[in-house]
Amino acid sequence: MSASWPDPVAAAALRSADIAARAPEIEAARRLPADLAASLSADGLMHLFLPAACGGPEVPPAHALAAIRALAQADGATGWCAMIASTSALTAAYLPPDAAARIFAPATGGPGAGGPPIVGGVYAPFGRARPDGAAGHRLTGRWPWASGSANCRWLLGGALVAPDDRQARDASAGRRPEMRLFLFPADQARLHDTWDAAGLCGTGSGDIEVADIAVPAGHSLSLTGGRPMVDTPLYAFPIFGLLALGVASVAMGIAAGALADLKALAQAKRPQGSRRSLAERPHVQAEVAACEAEWQAALALIEAVVAEAWDTAETGAGELTVDHRARLRLAAVHATGTAEAVTGRMYRLAGGNAVFRSHPLQRRLRDVNTATQHVMVTQPVLETVGRVLLGQEVDVAEL
Repeated sequence: MSASWPDPVAAAALRSADIAARAPEIEAARRLPADLAASLSADGLMHLFLPAACGGPEVPPAHALAAIRALAQADGATGWCAMIASTSALTAAYLPPDAAARIFAPATGGPGAGGPPIVGGVYAPFGRARPDGAAGHRLTGRWPWASGSANCRWLLGGALVAPDDRQARDASAGRRPEMRLFLFPADQARLHDTWDAAGLCGTGSGDIEVADIAVPAGHSLSLTGGRPMVDTPLYAFPIFGLLALGVASVAMGIAAGALADLKALAQAKRPQGSRRSLAERPHVQAEVAACEAEWQAALALIEAVVAEAWDTAETGAGELTVDHRARLRLAAVHATGTAEAVTGRMYRLAGGNAVFRSHPLQRRLRDVNTATQHVMVTQPVLETVGRVLLGQEVDVAEL
């Protein structure tokens, strides 16, 4: 981790009270306020996985995930935006160094001046690109779920590349079409305000769209076989593995907040007709204890598999194996499901208080259930992991 940046966990903790106080404002605005995005960026919390070679903090996974959890405990949408921006910054490690230096060069004016730009977008290949000779590609597409895009200086979008003669022959032979991730200036895109969602309302995850823009050579990377050009331990971790762990960390932070909300409510609430507070009721005590254990167990699994993979990466023992990758994804799916269950149980224990928008538990319930819908932590991931565990062949790109 670069010494020029503040400790991310301490920085997240320092900002937590202010973020929590602004959570209703963030939800009402349906996006992260520009001033908050800029302050998080100044602390490196929007660039956790940006290489030190590009001026980033290059935070080890365990530490970065802890910072994301802390932000999400304060407000799920804020944690989500920091996670998306930080995982988007991973792309810098896969770009030619000169292109990465151009894209992630510090801003000279406006919000975030003096630090790396906020980058975000969508990995899914909803776009179409066609080769443009040595110049690069021409890109057209519209991508939903572009979290935090209003605060980005650069955007990214996945696309299928229109086949040239060789690729057409490959397609006819049953080979997978080329998928690439393209980075382009935000001012070349149109932002569509489509984000009217049940949860994570403050993430501003509307659509982004471009029409036949030029993307220079070097401003894209392969999603089907790209290898990092930065040879440090962090980038031995697969992009999708870190993205899945990021989603899980947001969910776990939300669940931690739900546990804290219920504990605070339980001290004061006395259900109608009762002389005992919620905290004095045995069934509440047992349920809180069980949920605390489940949350801690899910966190322990993440920490264990991340530590094992980090040790492999840091000691230079080679690339992470398919087993490492599968275990990272399994831990992420398990933690997300656990977080959803814990949050729901805290919501139910709270009774009628939690149905009002003035109480944070109803927002946490909506936020965590929205997080569970991310493709990185859904049921098909378990099917892929199960194939690994049963000794079946698996496409490593799925992990």
